Amino acid sequence: MSFPRHLFSPPTPQAVSSPNTSNVEAMFGQIMEVVLKSRAEIAELRQECTELRQANLSLERQVREGIITQLRSPHHGTQTPGFTTPAPSSPQLRAKSPFLNSHSIPSLAPLPSVHVASPLGDNYVTSYPFGPVREIPGFYVVIPAGGAGTRLWPLSRENHPKFLLDVTLQGRSLIQATWDRLLPLCGADRLAVVAGPAHVKSIHEQLPDLLPDNLFCEPGPKDSMAAIGLAAAILAQRDPDAVIGSFAADHMISGNDAFLSAVYEAVQVAHKGYLVTIGIAPSHPSTGFGYVRLGEKLGIPEAPDARLVSSFKEKPDARTAAAYIASGSYRWNAGMFVTKASFLLDLLKEYKPDLEEALRRVAAVWDDDTQRSKVLEEVWPSLEKIAIDHAVAEPAALEGRVAVVPATFGWDDVGDFSSIAELLPAEANQPRILGDSGLVLTEQVAGGIVVPGSGRLVACLGVDDLVIVDMPDTLLVTTRARSQEVKRLVKKAKEAGWRRLL
Repeated sequence: MSFPRHLFSPPTPQAVSSPNTSNVEAMFGQIMEVVLKSRAEIAELRQECTELRQANLSLERQVREGIITQLRSPHHGTQTPGFTTPAPSSPQLRAKSPFLNSHSIPSLAPLPSVHVASPLGDNYVTSYPFGPVREIPGFYVVIPAGGAGTRLWPLSRENHPKFLLDVTLQGRSLIQATWDRLLPLCGADRLAVVAGPAHVKSIHEQLPDLLPDNLFCEPGPKDSMAAIGLAAAILAQRDPDAVIGSFAADHMISGNDAFLSAVYEAVQVAHKGYLVTIGIAPSHPSTGFGYVRLGEKLGIPEAPDARLVSSFKEKPDARTAAAYIASGSYRWNAGMFVTKASFLLDLLKEYKPDLEEALRRVAAVWDDDTQRSKVLEEVWPSLEKIAIDHAVAEPAALEGRVAVVPATFGWDDVGDFSSIAELLPAEANQPRILGDSGLVLTEQVAGGIVVPGSGRLVACLGVDDLVIVDMPDTLLVTTRARSQEVKRLVKKAKEAGWRRLL
């Protein structure tokens, strides 16, 4: 079969320049023009989005820096690395280290069987009744300063734990910020610290206004019940009517007026014969904190937000924590307790009589150095190591003897490097830096935290959300997502014979 040759011949010039071909070229040109215009518009939109994102980050940073500047006194005009706390002057009421939290409390359906308080309390913030003078008569503050802060290793060490560190670049360590916060409520004569022998010197250096007789040195760590119980027993000897409040040395708090108001309410409830805790409104379903379930309203006029504690809950899994938040009936357990010293000892005598008897023996001879050393050597090694929650708070709550004041202030236990990162300012898409920013170079790095503690340069390229802690004797590298697990490395280091670095 054959075909005409003209079917396979190349097109003639006339064919190429035919009207149909010209129409196709024109259409193609129009399409390309539309595509190019669309690309230009998309590029403009991307640029606008980038500018908006940067503007939002800049605004957020300015707000944070504005708050910090507003709260900072001239004493805090210069920043210092978080691992180098400057020699402080005598502590006075001065700038507070803010805990900045942009999370809001969601509006969620309550459990029908439990009374549900507003996340911010029925009265939002109970007005403080004292005006410019905020001292609460007969109120004693106890600051337990213990723990090694193993989740912040190698920044935090056994001989220099996190409460001695300035982790917010405010020029004040955590224990100094705690002192500043609580001093208006009681004055220096009624503010006590409980600590171990290794930290006594550093605490006196950082808190020169702390009275020597108000630093209670425990021979060894026996958890919170022994520490708080020892302080309660000593203060009950000095003042049988004393109301004590226990507040950890290494926590961050923002919203100072709300904090002071919550403490005032807690003191009023304590006078009615309750062990009182302060419940923090949760900002997210945390698996790292314990929870308090709210019970019925107590109806105390001086403390309108106060409620019974229905129960204490251990650190939950993620699903359970989400359910707690959804119910609206739970608060974080921040480990803050307010009560009459005598009532705490009565509870201890009921639930842990051996511990109560031993602590009263120590308190009875506390002012006699010789007798105190002798009795401590006899009783302290055999004391039960137990938290105050397990020793008295949980069993007393089952009998309706524990109350909670739902609080409105921001709170963080600064438990790991991820928590510290949230407290530090940062440039857009840059890691937080705890220390000298001139020692950190980054390229295409987003998130994370770098602690340049060795004095050498730390350079990062193309890595996101890392935790890098570079100390003179140790280098730690992990991710923010796993920063809670650092204590596992501390255990392995101890087992491997590196205890001198812990």
